[in-house]
Amino acid sequence: MLNFGSTVFGVDRREFVPIACRPVIAYEDKFPRGYVYPEHTHDRAQLSFSLSGVMSVLTEHASFILPPGRAIWIPAKTRHQVACRSAMHFQIAYIDPDIGEQPETCRVFDVSPLVRGLIHEITAFDLNYDLAGREGRIIKLLLEEIVRMPLLSVRAIMPSDPRLRQICDAIMADPSDNREISAWAEIAGMSRRSFTRHFKQETGMGLAAWRQQVRLMEAAARLSSGESVTSVALAVGYESPGAFTTAFQRAFGTPPSAFRER
Repeated sequence: MLNFGSTVFGVDRREFVPIACRPVIAYEDKFPRGYVYPEHTHDRAQLSFSLSGVMSVLTEHASFILPPGRAIWIPAKTRHQVACRSAMHFQIAYIDPDIGEQPETCRVFDVSPLVRGLIHEITAFDLNYDLAGREGRIIKLLLEEIVRMPLLSVRAIMPSDPRLRQICDAIMADPSDNREISAWAEIAGMSRRSFTRHFKQETGMGLAAWRQQVRLMEAAARLSSGESVTSVALAVGYESPGAFTTAFQRAFGTPPSAFRER
């Protein structure tokens, strides 16, 4: 387990290195399906790139899905929980928050061939790499490129109001639940009007749009695990594969069949 609050950290390979040795430490690792890393924080920013497998990341303010071939940026000191929806093979870098320009919020983004190559190079660095030489320039370029990468719509803002949070937790547990606003408002102990107003204030969108976002996130996870397009469409609450394909392509820029193969 990683522990950036101390002078060393250990990974499953039982390797131990001094964390203060360099501002960026990176390595490659694997986690089994079902692995959960409970809520925690790091003193450094975290960049995780999924080589294969799907990971969900839950923070205080949002829920994210990390599909294969994409990366997630988690700023330093962001409390988060990680769960592997399938067996994960990934590359991960921990980055001193005081170097370079860094995103201030969590984000999932597409990974260009250049960024993919830079991450791969950094995982191969010697622990005593030269900050003033080639290695230092690679790190600087990676940070410059991260802020340029196109973001993916694979997050759902989570409300702070506990009444709304219980509704969102229920929908995330079963995205196919088609209950109307009135039914959810009753569960939350709110009027329909008050529920609608507060939900949009806290999440930035209406319940229907938020639920669709959650459905597409769940669909991405299921497709990446090898499920068929039809079974995924029905499992997340769409009435037909056609309607699902249209919504998925609009969100991810690629049809679900191509996403599944990738």
